[in-house]
Amino acid sequence: MPPSTAPTLRQQRLGTELRKLRERAGLTSTAAAQLLGLKQAQISNIESGRYAVGADRVRTFASSYGCADPAFVDALAAMTGGRQRGWWDEYREHLPATLIDLAELEHHAVGLRVALIVHIPALLQITDHARALFKQVAPPMQQYEMEHRLAHRIKRQGVLHRENPPPYTATIHEAALRMGFGGPAVARAQLQHLIEMSELAHVTVRVIPFGADHFPSTGQSFDYVEGPVPQLDTVQLDTHHGGCGFLDAEAQLSKYRSVLDLLEPCALSPAESRDFIQRLIRDI
Repeated sequence: MPPSTAPTLRQQRLGTELRKLRERAGLTSTAAAQLLGLKQAQISNIESGRYAVGADRVRTFASSYGCADPAFVDALAAMTGGRQRGWWDEYREHLPATLIDLAELEHHAVGLRVALIVHIPALLQITDHARALFKQVAPPMQQYEMEHRLAHRIKRQGVLHRENPPPYTATIHEAALRMGFGGPAVARAQLQHLIEMSELAHVTVRVIPFGADHFPSTGQSFDYVEGPVPQLDTVQLDTHHGGCGFLDAEAQLSKYRSVLDLLEPCALSPAESRDFIQRLIRDI
């Protein structure tokens, strides 16, 4: 099978983690190839995500590299099998690859934590609110592109409504709640939707009011996607050019985990947040 020219983020991440294990073992790709009975080019293609690799081979790699973390090895083995098609693949020809990767990332997540300053979380947006946002992007989208992005965003929300959904915690600043995208009627409907979603057992919505005397954030919104083990977590950053930035270095993950751990207690409790949002609805 020829190597893939467009590996998914999930395939790339598996290769990256195998490369990290090799490097921690003090092996060059050439030495690893000799140890494993492969060609150096095969090692390179596997580590770049361009070659699909099976679970048994991943376990062999991990054993040869001296990895003694069975939970981590099991998690890596579960990422094998090549590209698995999901609903997001129908958008692959219409949307940037990063948006497709984000949907797949959320699909496999065991937990989701988000922090937003001026926007409602994408997974909690109603259709009219999302449409109003897409109408404001620069440069303007073509109508067909807007509809593809809108449909993709709404389908992403299915992760919160499926059987055994991941726990989802959204910490939202009051500034985002007061944005009137789409006009008063849409703003009221969006806030009411937040209240309804926050009543689901696996969804937690917490508000940081303007009156909060501090919160540990530089104003950047981000999603923290939890993998089956902490080493496979991912941070997703929105970028001004319309795509998604993904971070997975251990130091980066540790930093953003710390930000969330400090940020969430600065917010109102879930019950207080629902009451707060309800008061905002009355003021619109």
